[in-house]
Amino acid sequence: MHSPLKLSVENPAIEQETRTAEELDLPWQVVVHNDPVNLMTYVTMVFQKVFGLTREKAERHMLEVHQQGRSVLWSGMRERAELYVQQLHGYLLLATLERTN
Repeated sequence: MHSPLKLSVENPAIEQETRTAEELDLPWQVVVHNDPVNLMTYVTMVFQKVFGLTREKAERHMLEVHQQGRSVLWSGMRERAELYVQQLHGYLLLATLERTN
């Protein structure tokens, strides 16, 4: 006759949370939305100034905003994303902060 299997609860395995606060905070996206007010050249200039993009890359994002209604300009930590959104609002662009899934 076999003895029944006994489970030990005296020494349970404890998993440590090893992710850093930065990893737990990621990712947030800065999204710029289309608006009927700003000129395409102005939007391109703002993207270059705020994000340090090349003219070509800024134009690609501007066209995405114009044609698709939105473009993700940056992704990363929330604090930096909030700063970018504030800067874009300062240039009167419609921008939001979104958490990615």
